[in-house]
Formats: sequence, structure tokens, C-alpha cells
Amino acid sequence: MRAAAIPSTVGALTLTLLSASAAASATSDTAPAAARSVPEAVGVRVAAEDAADEGIRWQPCPAADRLPGSVECGTVRVPVDYSRPDGEQIPLTVSRARATGTSGEHLGPLVYNPGGPGGNGMSFALYPKLGGLWKRLNARYDFIGYAPRGVGRSGPLSCQDPQQFLKGPNSSPRQPTWAFKQAMNRKAAAYAAGCARAQPDRLPHYTTPNNARDLDVLRAALGQRKLTYFGVSYGTYIGSVYATLFPGHVRRLVLDSIVDPSPDNVWYQANLHQNRTFERRWGDWKTWVARHDDTYRLGRTAEQVQASFDAVRAAVDRTPAGGTVGSKELVATFLKTGYADATWAPYARALSDFRKGDPRALVKAAAPDMKAAKSEENGNAVYNAIQCQDAPWPRDWARWDRDNTATAAVAPFNTWDNAWMNLPCAYWKTQPGTPMDVRAEFGRLPPVLLVAATRDAATPYEGAVETQRRLAGSSLVTERGAGNHGVSGGNPCADAHIERYLLEGKTPGARAECGARPEPKPGARQPALPVSNTRATR
Repeated sequence: MRAAAIPSTVGALTLTLLSASAAASATSDTAPAAARSVPEAVGVRVAAEDAADEGIRWQPCPAADRLPGSVECGTVRVPVDYSRPDGEQIPLTVSRARATGTSGEHLGPLVYNPGGPGGNGMSFALYPKLGGLWKRLNARYDFIGYAPRGVGRSGPLSCQDPQQFLKGPNSSPRQPTWAFKQAMNRKAAAYAAGCARAQPDRLPHYTTPNNARDLDVLRAALGQRKLTYFGVSYGTYIGSVYATLFPGHVRRLVLDSIVDPSPDNVWYQANLHQNRTFERRWGDWKTWVARHDDTYRLGRTAEQVQASFDAVRAAVDRTPAGGTVGSKELVATFLKTGYADATWAPYARALSDFRKGDPRALVKAAAPDMKAAKSEENGNAVYNAIQCQDAPWPRDWARWDRDNTATAAVAPFNTWDNAWMNLPCAYWKTQPGTPMDVRAEFGRLPPVLLVAATRDAATPYEGAVETQRRLAGSSLVTERGAGNHGVSGGNPCADAHIERYLLEGKTPGARAECGARPEPKPGARQPALPVSNTRATR
């Protein structure tokens, strides 16, 4: 299940399957026939030295990035394969919003990754417009966003025709039949084959360690001896791996909503665990809706709210809402209630209106945005490429069927849709790697600031506790009783700790706690903040 920051907007623009390969070859260097092979640690040093010499040529951003004239863009070349640093290169796209304060206040670049895998960070340059923490940080830091390898214009990966990938309506049965399961297996196998056809030579190199190595090359291209980094969701796993590979290159590191880096958690078990935590958050939303039955009339208990949702689920499968919204689109949309409280009121209103005979709000929220088909499919392609390559996955359907059937018995809301999203890993065409043993000894790594919410569904809180254990000397700020995915920018207490750390280098000690932000008020028809367009059901 993809997990990306709130309020990040994953606006990656990519190409179709056929044009992606052409674009990749047109924008990268061809590897010499006898490109040297070296240890990856040597390869990343070579690449970083080259990047430091080349720097980044900042210029106006291409129209495709949809960024204002105040934002500058550039590229940084990274090797496809760090054991062959002289071989084929990928140009990573980078954005910059210059610090707004005086030169005497300037603290350098702050590099940001919003998560995913498959998230595009180019829009980080727009965050200061949200005000608050982001505006204050931008007074002292240049905001640096980037599109990781395979994402957006960074050598885009595409595994299927984007229009076919996104179009609706689609069905999402709570209890799939054997025939449906077999059809989804065929679909997953075809998607995996499409990825292998699109980039057969690059596919084995879509890994989290390579994303961390790319980050070190970006550090060098920015002219920095040490990195200041802000990672959210999957971006925290990149940060944890970076801290393991390059502890001496860390200046300050903020990890918000933290992936459990335990090798046995990456990634099959992580997704099974997510199903249970999303079920818990789904229960939080249903309980909140029931408390406001005078507004929404969806039921006075969580069970009654579930029955109202199930009735709508059945209705859109009989007659798709707006012609494009079936039960899969419905579940994918309402899964966002697990990511952000900002969705609670408008989505309750949309469901209520539909039950009263007005489908407009539901269609607006859930209908596939075909203009975003390229970025949606691109994000999904990179998500699968990273997760399938990072670690071994079961190859026998019997194991998947047994594990997901057991999980769906206690967490029915999204278990099967999450399984279908990840199922291409059962048919992946490359040999997977072994997850890195994330850890850093005390004294080798500067203090790291960890931020997490106890009811986060996408990155369960246990991951933050485990990361603190593995990164000696790190500090954990906990938002107690809250479940928003992406704590930063929404809780003043947590924001104060983040700001003090990034501006002064000070942590609150081993642990600090913040109360949950106020729960939403009923009646809103639009989310108060942009919500990540991460879709957990593909």
C-alpha cells in the first residue's frame, strides 16, 4: 500500500509505455561496452565527486512541472547501477525555492521526500504557501524537492497504458470468488511483465539503498558536505537507510510517520500489518460519523455507518456512479479517511448525499481523474518496482490466499484491494534483494528527530519505536491519540519540536509527547488541506 505525505500532492508527469523507453534512452548516457565494475560504496563516491564538480544548473522549470516562475529547476545525473558508475545514467529532476531570509540567516538546502514509493517531491517548493512551519523554515532554508529515479521526468517507468490502468468502473468484492482471484493473478502477472519489457536493464536497480545513494549524490551536487533531510512516510525508510550507509554525511534528519525498517517487515509483512491498522482508522471514522448522525444520517453506531457504506458499495456496483465509480474506486477514495482527518467531514457528506439520491459529491471525490492517469500509473509502477526488488515476496498464490483470507477476516475494509496492488511482486521478473539491516551506533550519527502519531494507519507507530531503537541517540516526538499520516504542519506542538531541531539542532531528549490535534467538525464539504492522491488500491 503506497503511503505518502500529507499535504503532498503527487503530481508526477510521465510518458506512456512506449514513449517512456524512448525518453529514457534519449535522456541518458549509453554505458560503454566495458564499463568498469566496482563496489557500490566506491561507485557512489565516484558519482558524488562527479556531481560536486558539475553542480546543478538552475533555470526556469519546464511547463510540465506546473511550478511558478519563482521556483527553479535542474537535474542531477546518477548511475543506474552504482557498481558501474561510468555506465548508464538517469537525470533526476530537482526543484528549488530559495530561502526568503537574509544571507546571515541562511542554513543551506533542506531536501524533502514525500514518500510512496513513487511519490514526486518536486512540489515541495510550494509548501511555504501553506504558511506556518513551512513558511518559517523556508525563511532559513532553500526548499529542495526532487523526483526519485523512475518518477516523473526522472527516467520515468511505465508498465501499462495509463488510460487502461486508471479507467473505471471496477469491482472490489469483500469476499472475492476463486474466479475473481485468478483473474487478478493474471492481471498482476501481465503488469509485472509490462515492467520487465519497459526497462529490463534498469528494473533490478530500483531499490531503497539506491534511492539513498541517489540522495548522497544530490547532496554533493548541492555543494554540501553534509545533508539536511526531511522524509515522510516511505521517505523515512530512505532516510533510515541513508543514516546507515552515510552516517558521517548527516547534518540533520527529520523522519515523520516512520516505516518499520526491520528486515522481516519489509515489505510483505508490512502490508499485512497495514490492513489491520487501516481497519482501526476506518473504525475511528465510522465512530466519528455515528457521533454526528444528526448531520449525516448514516447511523448512530459504527455498525450502522458500515451498513450505510456497504449499501452504497453494492449500489455503485449495480449502477456505477457517474458511469466511472464502482466499488474499487469507492474503497480507494474512502481509504483516504485513514490518511487524513481533513477528509472525514466531506466524505461523510458525499456518502450521505448519495444515500439521499444526489451522487455529485461522491462522483467528484471518487471518479478517476484521467488527466492524472500518467502520473498515477507511473507512481504505481515505481511503487511496485521498489517494493518487489527490495525484498523477497512469496511466489506461490496459496500463501497469499491463506494470509490475506486470515487478515480479511479481521480487517475486511482494504485487505484484498491491498493484496491486488502488491500481487505483481509474486510474478516479478528479477531476483529480489535483501533488506538492509538499518542501524547506527551512538556517536557515529548526529541526533535524529523522529515524529509519529499513535494511530497512524499507513506507518504504524511501532515502526517509530523500532527505528529509535536502531538509530542510537535519536529522539521520538509522539502525537498521542491521533492518526493523521504526516504529523508535520498540522500539530503546533510537534511543529515546535521540528522547528527547534532544524533551526537550532536541539532535540527534546529521548522522548516527548504532544496531544492530538482537535478532531474535525461536521459539515465541511471540501478537505481543509490537499490530500495525497496516493491510491492504496490499484
